[in-house]
Amino acid sequence: MTLLARLRFMVLGWGSVGVAYTTGRLVSGAPSILPETALDRLIPFDPAGIWLYLSFFLLVPLAFLTTEPKRVRNLARSMQLCALVSAIVFVLWPTTLVYPRIPAGAAGASVLNGLIASDSAQNCFPSLHGALTLLCVAALCSRRKPMRSVLAVLWGLGIGWSVIQTRRHLAIDLGAGVLLGCASGCLVAYVRRRRGSSMAVTSTHANANAAFESPLESES
Repeated sequence: MTLLARLRFMVLGWGSVGVAYTTGRLVSGAPSILPETALDRLIPFDPAGIWLYLSFFLLVPLAFLTTEPKRVRNLARSMQLCALVSAIVFVLWPTTLVYPRIPAGAAGASVLNGLIASDSAQNCFPSLHGALTLLCVAALCSRRKPMRSVLAVLWGLGIGWSVIQTRRHLAIDLGAGVLLGCASGCLVAYVRRRRGSSMAVTSTHANANAAFESPLESES
């Protein structure tokens, strides 16, 4: 697969997520406030986690540019499905959380403030950060490259931790995003396998018919 084809799939997949995220900005009603859970309280708020959080924007292109060619299309389609489902939820049930005060002068505080200024405060559930991270980690994992697989999983876990550490999402958002990514990836893979099986059966029937007709034509 060429670099241009990989970039095209990345734009189609990741770009659809960007479009879905903007739909939440169109909602004028007051969003529902999600409460913190015991799991959230186990991870202290720390603006320094913003650097690991932002590494997500390196993980996505890395997945598209380095994963096996046969996985690129599935990765893009899975992201599009995540975008569609999330856009519906963002419009029908906008959610937010009680964002903590950012201490002045704390490590990463200025970067986190900059992100907050450009981010939406009512697209919390589900976490697309979590959904896309899972999809990209799955795309990078390979039995033939165990070291890369381990590093990808650790990177994904670190991003998931930072999502809560920076309080961009809560555990319930992250969990929903991971489930959405898993369901989307499995559904896309299933549909593609079924389609491939159907094409194989059709091709087999066509070859059988051709073999049957050929002797008859030669006799005539």
